[in-house]
Amino acid sequence: MGETKDRIEELVREYHREQAPGPFVPGVSPVQVSGAVLSAEDRLALVSAALDLRIAAGTSSRRFEREFARFIGTRKAHLTNSGSSANLLALSSLTSPQLEEQRLKPGDEVVTVAAGFPTTVSPILHNGLVPVFVDVELGTYNTTPERIAAAIGPRTRAIMIAHSLGNPFQAEEIAQLAEDRGLFFVEDNCDGVDSTYRGRRTGSFGDLSTTSFYPAHHIAMGEGGCVLTGNLALARIVESFRDWGRDCWCEPGEDNRCMKRFDQQMGKLPHGYDHKYIFSHVGYNLKATDLQAALGLSQLSRIDEFGAARRRNWRHLREGLEGLPGLLLPEATPDSDPSWFGFLITVSPDASYSRAALVDFLESRRIHTRRFFAGNLTRHPAYADRPHRIAEPLVNSDLITDQTFWIGVYPGLTEEMLDYVIASVREFTARG
Repeated sequence: MGETKDRIEELVREYHREQAPGPFVPGVSPVQVSGAVLSAEDRLALVSAALDLRIAAGTSSRRFEREFARFIGTRKAHLTNSGSSANLLALSSLTSPQLEEQRLKPGDEVVTVAAGFPTTVSPILHNGLVPVFVDVELGTYNTTPERIAAAIGPRTRAIMIAHSLGNPFQAEEIAQLAEDRGLFFVEDNCDGVDSTYRGRRTGSFGDLSTTSFYPAHHIAMGEGGCVLTGNLALARIVESFRDWGRDCWCEPGEDNRCMKRFDQQMGKLPHGYDHKYIFSHVGYNLKATDLQAALGLSQLSRIDEFGAARRRNWRHLREGLEGLPGLLLPEATPDSDPSWFGFLITVSPDASYSRAALVDFLESRRIHTRRFFAGNLTRHPAYADRPHRIAEPLVNSDLITDQTFWIGVYPGLTEEMLDYVIASVREFTARG
């Protein structure tokens, strides 16, 4: 049996070599904005897990949770099926009756950012809470502690914001603000894995934090995400919400870790009701599988390599595009070291050309672009008639909606590709 698996692994390596991409051809080969960078070891990790039929959450999932929590700098991590689910779990956990008077209740407010991705905001609405929208700064594309402080009202109970394209917001100051005002702080770190603020990894500042392992992100599982926390009581609540809402904490295949499986009385159930089927939350099933975790473990071993490539590619673009007319280039937040998700460009409203024209030119050269996600979320039909409060004029969020886009810095881009991007932007802006 071992010999058979060895032969399969050698065939997998051979197949991986056959899939190597051809040489880059400017104008023909696409310059993607993002994508998973997968090695032969990644492919082998998936195949090995599949051969062992590890198709549910199991040993690889638990190992990934331990290693990822250690990497970020928190006590607990709970793997989920996506980053969006991680956001939903994180915020839903704060509505738990186990938090007693601290729990979030329908009608409570959560301060968030207008310019970003919907899954930072949608969980607020799913839980009957009210998003309070603040604006961001151009350049960093993050909000500030001052903007958040000004938005806090008598019903405000939490803050939930994302690090914009891997650029950390002022996480230490915002965490302190939340503590001083008695607010929960949820740190959406889906785009910022491996970034640091004041020498500390993003994802370690919030009461809860979230990550995504979609192929566009810093490490890939295909689909996948994670909720992290240093608070063991919150970790237990997150696990319950993720695992159908059950009260039991036994791993799959375990039966009686608490030694009281048939010796408890909860709710209006009869004494001795099987603890494996007692539910303390209205929860979900948002677990991931060992197939995903096996790939995640392989990818996690390369996180330093990936972060170095993202930083190097961002610097290459920043230096190559410096000083071009009509372009506002991105800036790292002071005291931060971003592991960049993308390279944001804002076309000045008084430029001699439009954002649309520049984007069309780049796309015609097979240089892929993306908008800064939803732009100003309050302008989308999904949110138009939902309860919300706008704390300040969303001037920069509106400008971003009209004038901003981003290009890739992910590790799959070569210096030749980046030089082609730079030359293309330079050629367009030189036309006036």
